[in-house]
Amino acid sequence: QQAALFGQSCFQPGEAKCTYGTGLFLMMNTGDKPIPSTTGLLTTVAYQLTNPSGVQQPPIYALEGSVAFSGSTIGWLRDRVELIDSASETEALALSIPSNDNMYLVPAFSGLFAPHWRPDARGCMVGLTASHTKAHIVRAALESSAYQAREVFDAMVLDSNIQLKEMRVDGGATANKFLMQFQSDVLNTPVVRPEYLETTGLGAAFAAGLAVGIWTDMEEVRSMWRADKIWPPTMPAAERDRCWKGWNKAVKRSLNWLSDEE
Repeated sequence: QQAALFGQSCFQPGEAKCTYGTGLFLMMNTGDKPIPSTTGLLTTVAYQLTNPSGVQQPPIYALEGSVAFSGSTIGWLRDRVELIDSASETEALALSIPSNDNMYLVPAFSGLFAPHWRPDARGCMVGLTASHTKAHIVRAALESSAYQAREVFDAMVLDSNIQLKEMRVDGGATANKFLMQFQSDVLNTPVVRPEYLETTGLGAAFAAGLAVGIWTDMEEVRSMWRADKIWPPTMPAAERDRCWKGWNKAVKRSLNWLSDEE
């Protein structure tokens, strides 16, 4: 994940990335001093560079959080529930309805990871009515990724008192335009997808090149990173607050499902 952060050119405090895979892997640059987390995140070294003369520079730190189910939630809808035939269907289904109609899916299939750390939680769909359709379930599954990402980034801001400038994204789900726009709306922060999505390999190449003098400094590396698509937030504040309140209510319903005896 550190290599992906570097590959996304997140070199300043408040610059952050989210990788959408089977889960979510989120990291934010917090600068040259470690910030111990009190919100369930991991305090880690983001990177430490050595110049071509062999002199080590001070380390740069980050806050990190992971979410267990994101792309694997869509895989569950496809392979277990057999609600869809392929992940590529989900964007059109989500866009076929104007809202989630107050229905939420919490994919706590093996508990909740950061920032909750609740192994007693289990997955649930709440707010269901007879008017809900397959499209609502698919949309709720996509939205759950965005809500979980916000939970982690809200925790990062609380820990660091550094505001999120934008969220740079990579991974397969960045092809889903509905999810990327909804992510931006829920965060109230621009979401940026780079031209080159293999950011882990790119970050390793950037670091190696700096170490042997292929590139002179971080600004030269930063100049090679280019945005492919930017999703600015468009959701009205009242709608964002309504959605967020509903998500938090749904998360509470998923807790305390398993007892110590089970």
